[in-house]
Amino acid sequence: METADLARARLNSDIALAATGDRAAFARIYQSTSHKLFGIVVRMLHDREAAEEVLQEVYLKIWDRAGSFEPGRASPITWMATIARNSAIDSLRRRDRRRDEPEAVEGAPDAADATDPDVRIGLVRCMDLLDEHQRQFIRSAFFEGYSYSELAHHAAVPLGTMKSWIRRGLERLRYCLDGE
Repeated sequence: METADLARARLNSDIALAATGDRAAFARIYQSTSHKLFGIVVRMLHDREAAEEVLQEVYLKIWDRAGSFEPGRASPITWMATIARNSAIDSLRRRDRRRDEPEAVEGAPDAADATDPDVRIGLVRCMDLLDEHQRQFIRSAFFEGYSYSELAHHAAVPLGTMKSWIRRGLERLRYCLDGE
């Protein structure tokens, strides 16, 4: 049985070797840490399949960032656990963003229509009729993929207010586009 200090020293060494491209060292890192990191990710995501995908991302990040690891700042397992935790949080945010996708909102611009030049010209003209805030929030929600909650947080307004602003803007857009 390895002592904690010996395990830490071995991981420090393997991370340094992985930074030089040593695949055997990276395999040892995976072998000795994958159960712990998988446990962190699966506890956060509550989804085994998603956790497996995130764990793969985690090890890609560890491989890419091995050269930036500083043993004096944190233990190697703490450093890797932080990468795992942050990757799981990013996955949750992506999942929330997909769930909050505003494209299901009635009156939202249809992506298929956006390829029609006439529709695009009309959409640009109608977008210009909106006030600057509505125009920016609609662009951010529908064309940049921000969720309503992210926009509300950024604008420091309640979520319901943001939804109302966007809904009213979409109604004005629909009225404008229908009038063409």
